[in-house]
Amino acid sequence: MVNQIKIRNPRTGINDYFITQVTVEQIATKCLNLRSAQIEWEKCGIEQRIQAMQQWKEIIFSHREKLTQALINDTGRLIESKLEIDSVANSIDRWCKLAPQLLSTEPTKTTKIPFIQLQNQFSPYQLVGIISPWNFPLLLSLIDAIPALIAGCAVAIKPSEITPRFIQPLLETIANIPLLCDVFTYIEGAGETGAALIEYVDFICFTGSVATGKKVAEAAAKRFIPACLELGGKDPAIVLASADLELATSALLWASVVNAGQSCLSIERIYVAESILTEFIIKITEKAKGLKLAYPNIESGEIGPIISTKQAEIIREHLQDAVAKGAVIHCGGNVENLDGGFWCLPTVLDRVNHSMKIMTEETFGPIIPVMSFTTVEEAIKLANDTIYGLSAAVFAGSEAEALGVASQINAGGISINDAGLTALINEGEKNSFKFSGLGASRMGVDGMKRFMRKKAILSKVNSVINPWWFKS
Repeated sequence: MVNQIKIRNPRTGINDYFITQVTVEQIATKCLNLRSAQIEWEKCGIEQRIQAMQQWKEIIFSHREKLTQALINDTGRLIESKLEIDSVANSIDRWCKLAPQLLSTEPTKTTKIPFIQLQNQFSPYQLVGIISPWNFPLLLSLIDAIPALIAGCAVAIKPSEITPRFIQPLLETIANIPLLCDVFTYIEGAGETGAALIEYVDFICFTGSVATGKKVAEAAAKRFIPACLELGGKDPAIVLASADLELATSALLWASVVNAGQSCLSIERIYVAESILTEFIIKITEKAKGLKLAYPNIESGEIGPIISTKQAEIIREHLQDAVAKGAVIHCGGNVENLDGGFWCLPTVLDRVNHSMKIMTEETFGPIIPVMSFTTVEEAIKLANDTIYGLSAAVFAGSEAEALGVASQINAGGISINDAGLTALINEGEKNSFKFSGLGASRMGVDGMKRFMRKKAILSKVNSVINPWWFKS
């Protein structure tokens, strides 16, 4: 029996699309075919792989309108859908530029034994599996795939079943590149499909929740394969008394509500020096009230719908819990059902504390909880009082003052006098702290190097018969 999964439209609430879940046997066959094709993909060399990826980029641009519409239908938002395509193109260009140097065979070195020389070579993992989320469906399915492909790996992606409409138009672009289409594919299905994929790959990348990430890590460990996990966050921001409040409120509003807050790099809690709290609340509330929902038309405002029904319930629960425990809402504050879609205006609230879910659990919505502190030490303690450690931000009157605080925050990427910079700057290698992730950095040169194993080639360079450790 064919197992069809109905897909909900986030703007209308109507199930207007479906995907067919593949069987375990089909996954096994797909992965076997990818492995067979990978051998030639690796042998063809870096220049041919770069050429294929650049050709693919041009075809993506030629299919831009169709891809954008699919992403709009998947997510209900416009600006971010266009940005996803641009970001993918930029990623292809960036890795194509870096790859020749990163993948080149290192020069031969003389070892401490005079007649033994060392040369390091790189060997790509044959098949990389990727399980990607629904919040940026195109970009986050390809953020790991692009460097893996250029490194010489074959790639199989299991994207989220919540936002799968982009898959078919993207597969059409891949089919136009003969060298690429045999080593790169998408596999549709739900959670069990992702679990099955882990059984057939050599390396797994996962972006998503902590709960699912733990399951992926356990499954990878059982198979003794590496796993790179980019998991949840409850990213804090600290605003010191010396900070420029005009700058801080604008930056933190953007970082809290971009993509309706549906980003693991969103700022989800803000700690403000007590002496400037009132002014901060007034400024950020005024700015938040200026943002509108992208409803009834997609161009009516800046804030798109809540994509996942489950996430809408979590946001509603966190707001209700906070208000019941004494939080005060200054703007927004409701998850509304408008013509079947779930929407939430930017919501500023204060009088919050760490007994509230809105300060301790990932909310993943356009929610801006603000809590005061009296000393810098208290602010740092509050920022670190979490199971997460993905990103953070610090605002202060001087860079030196901000850096002094940033050095004490347990998070992988920290923006100074701005917020969300780790989503924009690809050069910064970083590792997640605590339950926010595991494995090598997907940013910086490590983003490609993690897909290659390093070989040590040891060569004897003369006819020495009896080395010093062997006596005839």
